[in-house]
Amino acid sequence: MRDVLRAKTSFNQYLSAAARATRSGPNARVWNRSPYGVRVTKAWVIRAGRYGERDRWALDNRCSGGGWKELPDLTPYTTREQIAGVVATTFPGAPQGRLNTYAGQLWALRGRIEPGDLLVMPMKTTKQIAMGWVTEGYRYLGDAQPPDCRHVVMVDWKVTDLPRTAVKQDLLYTLGSAVSIFAPSKNDAIARLEHLLAHGSDPGAAALRSPHGVEGRVVAAVTDDSGVDQPELATDYAQAATDQIMARIQEDFAGHELATLVAAVLEVDGFRCDVSPPGPDGGVDISAGRGPLGLDSPRLLVQVKSGGQIGAPVVTQLQGVMSTHGADQGLLVAWGGITRQARDTLRHQRLRVRVWEATDLVDAVLRTYDRLPEEIRVQLPLKRIWVLSDSQ
Repeated sequence: MRDVLRAKTSFNQYLSAAARATRSGPNARVWNRSPYGVRVTKAWVIRAGRYGERDRWALDNRCSGGGWKELPDLTPYTTREQIAGVVATTFPGAPQGRLNTYAGQLWALRGRIEPGDLLVMPMKTTKQIAMGWVTEGYRYLGDAQPPDCRHVVMVDWKVTDLPRTAVKQDLLYTLGSAVSIFAPSKNDAIARLEHLLAHGSDPGAAALRSPHGVEGRVVAAVTDDSGVDQPELATDYAQAATDQIMARIQEDFAGHELATLVAAVLEVDGFRCDVSPPGPDGGVDISAGRGPLGLDSPRLLVQVKSGGQIGAPVVTQLQGVMSTHGADQGLLVAWGGITRQARDTLRHQRLRVRVWEATDLVDAVLRTYDRLPEEIRVQLPLKRIWVLSDSQ
């Protein structure tokens, strides 16, 4: 518990100092910049568990890391070689490749991630991305936390609900690595991640290039360490495929066409759908129901939003039109995701309203693909492939 209190005290002191620096003085700055007076030169991605089991915990505790519950406190080990020795002792008989991967990631957590670095956490639970600044390097939280939540760095989370649709395909491919801890760098990843944090959009690699490279930036030299610095070599192919399909849908089913795709999915699931024509729709893009006329329960109203993040007012509007039309259930298709406030509003409607964000719609398309109309399958041509499951 003393470790946790010490971490929180240090963090709060840092925030107070940062606030003072922001308000006045020659180094007054925009908060979305690195809190150390210069533009960030390193960025890191840390996952919060294979299934996102530490997503919420990391946000609530303002930290990132965890895992490797078998390992002791790494504070006494100050070189990569020492970390490799601890890993080899802890996992006797493990394949050498796996030991090298573990050692590279743990050394990054213990010795390479520093205050002022940009930290990115793709979340499995919400299908969104959290971003913030590292405020303190490696900490071992000890018995104050569960065994798989002890090896961390402290983070000031600035964005916790960035939709994956805000990120362009090539950068998503890098972020989709199967490695738990890595440093994205290709295709101007660092500058683009900074832009995402500051503005919520990815300008792409070409937009940030000048004849002399990225303007105003000194990027740290890349250290080749077992995939930590080359995350593309350990791709999560399932996630990469989802992201690629998502990009195709975003391109070919923009605007009102997205409602057509949603209606096709619902129809193969047994609904009869009436899709509103393009233009003002009174808050109803699709009305659907069971039975030969589509009038049997459950009667469903659908709002389809193909743009950016959706806020709480749209949720309130959907609830209102459901009441007006006597609908049993509602479906909000929010391609760009929903804000935290919208998610909080929906908590009290979870038995009547569902949200499909971009990845949820992709899952629904994959589940029903073989039964979708031919014109949909021509517009969105997919094929099944088999890949080895990651058993590590």
